[in-house]
Amino acid sequence: MDVLVLNADLGPLHRVSVRHAVRMLVRRVAEIHEAKPDRLIGVYPVPTVVRLVSYVVTRWRHSRGPAWSRAGVLVRDGRRCGYCGRPASTIDHVLPRSRGGANSWLNTVAACGGCNQRKGDRTPSEARMPLRTAPTVPNWAAMYLR
Repeated sequence: MDVLVLNADLGPLHRVSVRHAVRMLVRRVAEIHEAKPDRLIGVYPVPTVVRLVSYVVTRWRHSRGPAWSRAGVLVRDGRRCGYCGRPASTIDHVLPRSRGGANSWLNTVAACGGCNQRKGDRTPSEARMPLRTAPTVPNWAAMYLR
């Protein structure tokens, strides 16, 4: 289970493990914003969201979106296949890499193993497998609030 870390202005920063979040609470770097009141770790309720005590400048987050990654594509697409909607475990390149397709937000979608194999080295139109939604470049908030 991950814990969402909010900046002092309540903007999302990143996710950390429960263990890391409790260490932040002990060091008084963060405060509990939301927690599971029925479960405790020592004297602290198990946090689900913590807020930093001091504001952390994150100018770089406003200049561009997060860097592309396979895990990021799965999060962006809600771990659902872009072709059939079933649970996805891998990613697929819309324009295959063998044809010059890049590892980018706009060229990759989450895919289940069956659809990824069926599409193979073809474009979605050649494989007659239309995408349910067009790939987009996510912003920071969309990535961390899912």
